[in-house]
Amino acid sequence: MSTVVQPCARCGARWAVQGAPMHWCPRCRGVLLSPAPIDAPADRRNYRWVARKPDHRGRRTQPRARSATQSRTPRYAQIPRWGLIDPPPQAGGAVRRPLGRLTDSVAVVLVAAAGVFGLAAVAELARYGLLLHNRTRLIHPAVLAVSDAFVIGAGVLAILLSLLAASSAVGRLIEIRQAAYAAVGRSDPRSPRTLVLGCLIPVVNLLWPGIFLSEVAVLHGDPRARRAVRIWWAAWVFGGLVAAAALLWRTADSLQAEADGVLFTASTDVVAAAVALLTLWVLRTIEGRDLLGRHRTARRWLIAVDPAVPVIEPVHPGGGGHTAEPAGAEPAHEENGAEDREQEEVMAK
Repeated sequence: MSTVVQPCARCGARWAVQGAPMHWCPRCRGVLLSPAPIDAPADRRNYRWVARKPDHRGRRTQPRARSATQSRTPRYAQIPRWGLIDPPPQAGGAVRRPLGRLTDSVAVVLVAAAGVFGLAAVAELARYGLLLHNRTRLIHPAVLAVSDAFVIGAGVLAILLSLLAASSAVGRLIEIRQAAYAAVGRSDPRSPRTLVLGCLIPVVNLLWPGIFLSEVAVLHGDPRARRAVRIWWAAWVFGGLVAAAALLWRTADSLQAEADGVLFTASTDVVAAAVALLTLWVLRTIEGRDLLGRHRTARRWLIAVDPAVPVIEPVHPGGGGHTAEPAGAEPAHEENGAEDREQEEVMAK
């Protein structure tokens, strides 16, 4: 059965469209309206329904002459309750995303994480300075307590912000992949659970985030994004190896090894801050923006063509004009005339 019908403007009957649209109603010979799907909403029709009295179908008698009072515009004391109602289309509510606010603030979280890691590096360097001072002089207990609080507080805050930054970056990666695949009419072949597990499980997350980002960069076809992904991937693996080495260094027993471990931890914090900024950079590069969030403008190269300079002097029509010859030069027309006479003599022979 056809789902496209033509309503009759007179009797209201709906006739299914089987082939070419009809013009007249088979029942009452009324005008058929344009074809439209059954129960189509108002925004998909090119006609509108006009409310009539409920008993207009039963009247088959000849219309009588209308009086002056009947020809006036009808008035109602209240809004009529009969007739068809076309409610306006309701705008669909935005789909609520899990951790949507955290994902939207990925730039703020990553910059904050980079700042806290830098603060932790300063705390470690201050601790190393106290260790150097302690070689010859005693340290006041209050100064030592402040240093301990500075190092421990900055370290704990850095760990918390790194977890928040990782969660927000993964959420942003999921949205970027969904938008990229939707732009080409496809769905993301990797589920959000796969993306989350591949990015947050230790040791495994040294490999899979680079693969996830590379797939999006290849899908965009942007060489700048592919280069950014390679740089970020190398920095990410290097940061993971440095963090693992810093944890192993903590197991040393000698005083010199522990002092060197403080410097090594400060270096690890600096690397972590750089990786956080690189993460923000690679995400925005894939989105077509720079590190500050501004959209990149396309750079177009044009071929600069120099003005054409004729190598061979064009032939000018003779007659009338004479060109100036340099002083001291013999006239060239005499030599040309001699050559022409020699050629004529050869042709005559």
